[in-house]
Amino acid sequence: MYDPQLELLIEPSTHPHSEAGRAARLEAPGFGRYFTDHMVTCRFADGAWSAARLTAYGPILVDPAATALHYGQSIFEGFKAYLQPDGGVASFRPYDNARRLADSARRLAMPAFPEDRFVGLADALVRQDRAWVPTRRGESMYIRPLMFATEPILGIRPAKEYLFVLLAFPAGPYFPQGVKPVTVWLSEEYVRAAPGGTGAAKCAGNYAASLLAQAQAAEEGCGQVVWLDAREHRYVEEMGGMNIFFVFQDGETVTLVTPELTGTLLPGITRASILQLAPSLGYHIEERRVSVDEWRGSIESGRMVEAFACGTAAVITPIGRVKSRNLGNWTIAGETFGPVAQRLRAALLDVQYGRQPDSFGWMHRIL
Repeated sequence: MYDPQLELLIEPSTHPHSEAGRAARLEAPGFGRYFTDHMVTCRFADGAWSAARLTAYGPILVDPAATALHYGQSIFEGFKAYLQPDGGVASFRPYDNARRLADSARRLAMPAFPEDRFVGLADALVRQDRAWVPTRRGESMYIRPLMFATEPILGIRPAKEYLFVLLAFPAGPYFPQGVKPVTVWLSEEYVRAAPGGTGAAKCAGNYAASLLAQAQAAEEGCGQVVWLDAREHRYVEEMGGMNIFFVFQDGETVTLVTPELTGTLLPGITRASILQLAPSLGYHIEERRVSVDEWRGSIESGRMVEAFACGTAAVITPIGRVKSRNLGNWTIAGETFGPVAQRLRAALLDVQYGRQPDSFGWMHRIL
């Protein structure tokens, strides 16, 4: 079947999972463990994107000289689709992911994938694999778009051929045992991104470069690494692949502070959502730099009452303890899940699952 509007050839799998096999995987889906029956691919060559194909999920044939394997032209995104109270399915801010993928592409000298087509193809994949959308509270379908260079040439220049791919998987609750504050490690030895680099792009290399620091954090008994700025190693930037918020309280006034976007931080979509949502809940917001000294000092003085990170997978993760080699150690909010972070997380989830009106126009109806 061919969809001319999406320029999509639909070739359903001849060997989809049985109902029983799918049910077994949905019983405990985890995160990124089991994939749905189909995927979408679309090739770029001769200066244009071809017709896309929705086919059975499976391996992709890549030439060993493909540029992505040697020079790292590889970017990706991630967003979720949620079961709604009426039995339909809606995704959360997919156009924002489409725009960010295009921004990442420009930074890595790759062709942008059209935003409307990005969303339309993702919708087609969700409709095809509707049976894989989990039905239990806290679960969702995670959609992973990616794009990488496929031209087989080892000259150091932007490739002329690319592959855009969409795949999906059922995602269980990120915190199956309940949301618990994490202990974080301040990385003084490594940095995530430098001014003028690729920090604002969601490219594969950023994540590869973070793995050694994450392993170091684990050796120190920490669940995540907190990145500091590359110039002075004084200012907080991100936690792992998530944006950070600090909660200050002066009397009855609660202010959420998050590091400003300077080009070294990923412009998180959950971050942007919190910045929109917080004022409607009576909170003030600030985007500015926060130093390690201010973080520690504000905790000691009692002005800072919570800290949390946010991202697509976990939504909101409270930070309970900070450890470092030379910058001090301290606890936050008695290592509890603070009320501000709890309220924000509940409000976001209520919109995503259709339990509260979507006053911001975030949800994109698919089915």
